[in-house]
Amino acid sequence: MSVAFRRESDEEHLEPKFELPIPPGANPVTERGYRLIEAQVTKLEAAVQAEADEDARKGIARELRYWRSRLASAEIVSPRESEEALFGSRVRFRLNGREQEIVIVGYDEADRADGTVSQDAPLARALIGAAEGDVLAFAGREDAIEVLEVGLAR
Repeated sequence: MSVAFRRESDEEHLEPKFELPIPPGANPVTERGYRLIEAQVTKLEAAVQAEADEDARKGIARELRYWRSRLASAEIVSPRESEEALFGSRVRFRLNGREQEIVIVGYDEADRADGTVSQDAPLARALIGAAEGDVLAFAGREDAIEVLEVGLAR
């Protein structure tokens, strides 16, 4: 049989595993976000130690490298009182006739289910710099968002 048709091992045909992508730029977080990242690192460190399967351990270690780098680059930004929406602000607004409230936070702590939205998300970018009473363009509509209230996150 020709050497060209032999496989040395199954490993050479597996998809390469790349590192998890790190978002570009600064890594601002709230104090709560910093604690969440610390907890994730602690959880993954324990999981790596407890995992017996080598492939599973490699996957967990890959995720742990991501979270350790995010912890190392985290910059705690304390919310400050302002009439304009900023990082860490709680913003109540009306969008498409529905009243909503979000807190603008860092990339890794954003979870729409608990009302936190990354500062890089289109909605947060539209709201940053806005004040109570402002009407903002969003998603192709000039008057899509009406800002009802801006305050500190609770």
